[in-house]
Amino acid sequence: MKLAVDGMGGDHAPKSVIDGVLRALNEFPDLEVQLYGNKDTMRPFLTAHDRMQVIHCEEVITNDDDAARAVRRKKDSSMAKMLEAVKTGEAHACLSAGSTGALMAGGLFQVGRIAGVERPALATTLPTLDGQGFLMLDLGATADAKPEYLLQYAIMGVIYAREVRGIQNPTVGLLNIGTEDKKGNELTKAVFDLLKASDVNFVGNVESRDLLTGVADVVVTDGFTGNMVLKTIEGTAGIMFKMLKEGFMSSMKTKMAAAMMKPQLKTIKDKMDYTEYGGAALFGLQAPVIKAHGSSNATAIFSAIKQCDLMVRHNVCPTIEKTIQA
Repeated sequence: MKLAVDGMGGDHAPKSVIDGVLRALNEFPDLEVQLYGNKDTMRPFLTAHDRMQVIHCEEVITNDDDAARAVRRKKDSSMAKMLEAVKTGEAHACLSAGSTGALMAGGLFQVGRIAGVERPALATTLPTLDGQGFLMLDLGATADAKPEYLLQYAIMGVIYAREVRGIQNPTVGLLNIGTEDKKGNELTKAVFDLLKASDVNFVGNVESRDLLTGVADVVVTDGFTGNMVLKTIEGTAGIMFKMLKEGFMSSMKTKMAAAMMKPQLKTIKDKMDYTEYGGAALFGLQAPVIKAHGSSNATAIFSAIKQCDLMVRHNVCPTIEKTIQA
């Protein structure tokens, strides 16, 4: 697989990006990487590798840039050149931990939508109690959705869950304010009817409080709701671990208890660790475009590269295209 990587995107770039890339190159013998970024900035962290090509870029797209204009105006940026490599076929997929808005806009305008896909969706795997995780989409690509969009999200999510995660007949849930069939607003009521009449394995409405129990393999919602749920889960997990740490460090007795419970606490932390689940994929584009978390460390970058490899290897985008057109 030929992968284009934005070496300048993310809070800890370029070091975390380069470290993650080098780890992936060592573990995936058929991986070739085109690393885009400022060579002077990246040089202290680079190690020569025969399957990594470093392409110099003078510009960087930041979170302060206007997302819709940045990719078009900063043509010599690491993100723009990375996306161009996918557009021209020089790379099979691309990865960035930079601006989400710019990556979505660039993915749409440069890589392009699959024919028949109404709107792309941002999707990621979130943790569950059993450690299997579930796929949720949309997480912010389209705030104002139509019922037909969510039906396509479900179809794309099922393809990913089946081809990449190996789930034979993935279950699909519709995020709602209750589990009853008639619950929700006009959008969710219309989507419920579409999903029930479709070929997907629809299990009905699901509530946000049940998401982490693994109530469905794929959960669909509009981008406005999905983004808020995602950030609530991330924030709650962070606060929970902070409270646990403060509690265990409050006295000598609790510190001793923490030492005894260290393996169990590590297991809980690993289940909730986003770095093990890869990035968020933009479903509905002609090639895999992966958005890694802005605070990604080397492990998160490695996991996102693994996700790119799986999507390319299992022909996720061509399968989505064939299914949508059929």
